[in-house]
Amino acid sequence: MNLSPTEIERLTIFMAAEHARKLRTAGIALSHPEAVALIADEMLFSARRGLTYEIIVDTASRLLTTDDVEPGVASMVEFVAVEASFSEGTKMVIVFRPIEQGQKPVADPLEPGELIVPDGDIELNAGRAAITIEVLNTGDRDIQVRSHSHFFETNRALDFDRAAAFGYRLDVRSGGGERFEPGLRKTVTLVPMAGARIVRGQAGLTNGPLDDPDVRRRAFAAASRFGYRGL
Repeated sequence: MNLSPTEIERLTIFMAAEHARKLRTAGIALSHPEAVALIADEMLFSARRGLTYEIIVDTASRLLTTDDVEPGVASMVEFVAVEASFSEGTKMVIVFRPIEQGQKPVADPLEPGELIVPDGDIELNAGRAAITIEVLNTGDRDIQVRSHSHFFETNRALDFDRAAAFGYRLDVRSGGGERFEPGLRKTVTLVPMAGARIVRGQAGLTNGPLDDPDVRRRAFAAASRFGYRGL
């Protein structure tokens, strides 16, 4: 028996849906892929039975409630779309927000991906020995520096005390950064890099442990050789 990719996909959906039905019969809440597979399978089956688009969508929207799925799954399923086979050909069938509120109260009101933080302010890089330096962009275009960058190795057109910045990074949140505009001076705060304090890659100046004197010496020599300002 030779199966096309579409037929193989159909069998995969069916097997996943059968697994979901078994779990549901046993009273086990469905995960996101299990819930989607069950709804998709019923939509495809209904189309093969010759039901109309409207009936398929209506039926799919009443298959599951929040009582049937794990916390947070309902909000993750924005829609389910399938390419269903009808007598007149293949059509895309879409049901939006198919998992409605059930009878039981939602055990976990949190949204998937939601950040849970304590009350009050959170101090960034608490306890780090911060330093402040002044930076001048001597280039002709904006330069952005991100939170993870070893500040010593930032763009060679930035003029600042590079010796003081060796082993430091910006005192900003993870993923944040600073923009330096051409010809303008800007004061920034730096904090020591933590963890294993090994820098590799980036501008290729350090490539080793920050606290190794030989690594530091080679980094300064390389920066000077390539024309980095501030040395």
